[in-house]
Amino acid sequence: MPARRYSALVVLACALASGPVLAGCGTGSSSPTAATIQDCGTTRTAANVPVEIEVDRGQVACSAALQVEATYARAIVDGQAPGNGGGGPVKVEGWTCQGLATPELLKTGETSRCAKNGREIVAILKTS
Repeated sequence: MPARRYSALVVLACALASGPVLAGCGTGSSSPTAATIQDCGTTRTAANVPVEIEVDRGQVACSAALQVEATYARAIVDGQAPGNGGGGPVKVEGWTCQGLATPELLKTGETSRCAKNGREIVAILKTS
């Protein structure tokens, strides 16, 4: 498991302290290798929770990845995400973004994924 993943206890504490965690999407859960992960910096979810943004698959400029995540967070705030708590998929600039279910968040620390043409952007809870 890559070093960026957090223990379930730390993630649970962060999730409970911050309320609903909302940000990015996609499907599939195979883990990329640490060598393929591109760190792009931090942003905040719709619930104002700090997250680290990574490109886990494909080539995506960090500026584009951060823009997609920021637009996704705004869509959540604006009520554009279907489902209870905005967990449904949202189209953002051609990307499909979706918040992850609590069991997956607890296992991986990932709050959301955005996918487009085999590329994937992931938002991960920031612990500091």
